[in-house]
Amino acid sequence: MALLPVPGSTSPTRSAGSGPASDPASAAPAPPFTAPPRPTGPPRRGGRLARRTGAALLAVAALAAATPASAATTEDRSGAASSEAADVAGGTYQQVTGFGSNPGNLAMYTYTPAGLPAGAPLVVALHGCVQTAGDYYRNSGWTTFADRYGFAVVFPQTGTANNSLSCFNWFDAAKDGRGAGEARSVVEMVAKAGALYGSDGHRVFVTGLSAGGAMAADLLADYPDVFAGGAIDSGLPAHCATTQSAASGCQNNDQRLTPAQWGDKVRRAYPGHTGPWPRVAIWQGTADTTVKPVNGTELRDQWTDVWGIGQNASTTRSLPGGTTQSVYDDASGRPAVALYSVAGMGHGLAVSPGPGADQCGATGAYFLDTICSSYYTAQFWGLDGAGPTTPSLPAPTDLTATATGPDSVALGWQATTGAASYLLYRDGVRVAAPTGTSHTDLGLSPGTSYTYTVAAVDPAGVVGARSAGLTVTTAGGAPQCFTDSNYDQVKAGRATQSGGLTFALGSGQAMGLWNTFTTHTLQQTGPGYFVLADGRC
Repeated sequence: MALLPVPGSTSPTRSAGSGPASDPASAAPAPPFTAPPRPTGPPRRGGRLARRTGAALLAVAALAAATPASAATTEDRSGAASSEAADVAGGTYQQVTGFGSNPGNLAMYTYTPAGLPAGAPLVVALHGCVQTAGDYYRNSGWTTFADRYGFAVVFPQTGTANNSLSCFNWFDAAKDGRGAGEARSVVEMVAKAGALYGSDGHRVFVTGLSAGGAMAADLLADYPDVFAGGAIDSGLPAHCATTQSAASGCQNNDQRLTPAQWGDKVRRAYPGHTGPWPRVAIWQGTADTTVKPVNGTELRDQWTDVWGIGQNASTTRSLPGGTTQSVYDDASGRPAVALYSVAGMGHGLAVSPGPGADQCGATGAYFLDTICSSYYTAQFWGLDGAGPTTPSLPAPTDLTATATGPDSVALGWQATTGAASYLLYRDGVRVAAPTGTSHTDLGLSPGTSYTYTVAAVDPAGVVGARSAGLTVTTAGGAPQCFTDSNYDQVKAGRATQSGGLTFALGSGQAMGLWNTFTTHTLQQTGPGYFVLADGRC
């Protein structure tokens, strides 16, 4: 999915979806129409076909970049007039007009479950390039969880009048900044949805794919007072690019910024805001050649720095579809940032068609059959009703971990006032429940790194906040390193190549030309994750 801005794009000052917010005639949605069909049963699984289709559309998108932008349109590709609505599968999908001054020339669509109560959460879902709101409505799986958990979804739509590939303009400071352009139009949609559906203003979330994901990141930076959380799927760090010429570099290259420099881009978006900050989920495929995997790492660096927490995961776990979830907790022990790395996935939104509780969506171009990202994102935000709560006891302090041999680690920590016992976690999995403030973990593997956290438990059995993670490596081995030509690194699955260039798998670090003459050392730091380690191992 090409994310690059398109020369010659135009932006009309008003669209069919614009109008003064005070216009009484615009206070309600327009009358019914035939909505685009929503999947009613388990769609055919087709991840490989979806990837091939996606590759073909990339070529189409590249050709489209040379085509002059067409007139603005707010019609869905199904051909249905988008100013009307219909009841579908128990809920209503419709266009809403008159949501504000609409300086970004966007159209607003919403999905509301039947019987939606006042005070429900609201999710804003932004489509990718060469897509429409209807595509995201049909394929992303968000309506499944809107029905299950009870929340409304806003599907903003841009068009070829704004960008000839129908991309959100995440790289243009006049369109993606606080109070400006498309960003302001989206926030006007949030206000309109709140007025129509009585949404809870403290539980508004934004997510998006590709260019939509990059715009979602910008919105989280611009409006931390509006959005309680966000999810960036195959997207880019907030305000990575501010010009058209810089956009390609953000997509393809490591920007070599420190976490603090990434965090400053967020802090500058709304000067003076000191928190609270949105909770951010990041989804990235390790084989993405359109938005390189390094963007996932940069997003993690950016938002952990904004939260004032380190870049060492508090917990990690394996999920379906070859997905590794790394969670970074805030000072109270609640998840603040989560990075979901999907092994072998290319560019797109992770879906998993089927009837299972953790499945959703339909495959298609840029909707890839791997894992239902919408399900895990909804859980991360707490939309399933089991959201993060404030623990009763603070996290234990001064955690120490010392390798005492090839198969053992001695741990200790300061006592927590009011604690009856403690829970010790190794790599996110509970391994012991000592009553004191020390424990020796046995039966470990030599030369292996483990990350430990500890939490206090009060007399009622309520588990408190977890400490920050502390990593220690047992004796008897060293991290595995591989020195080889770029060609053989790719052949061995430790790197990927695109356009004749080589990139380390997972980290996305640039390695130079894809040939047998250029040699680098890669160090494996996790499953499917390699970093450049020339001269270091």
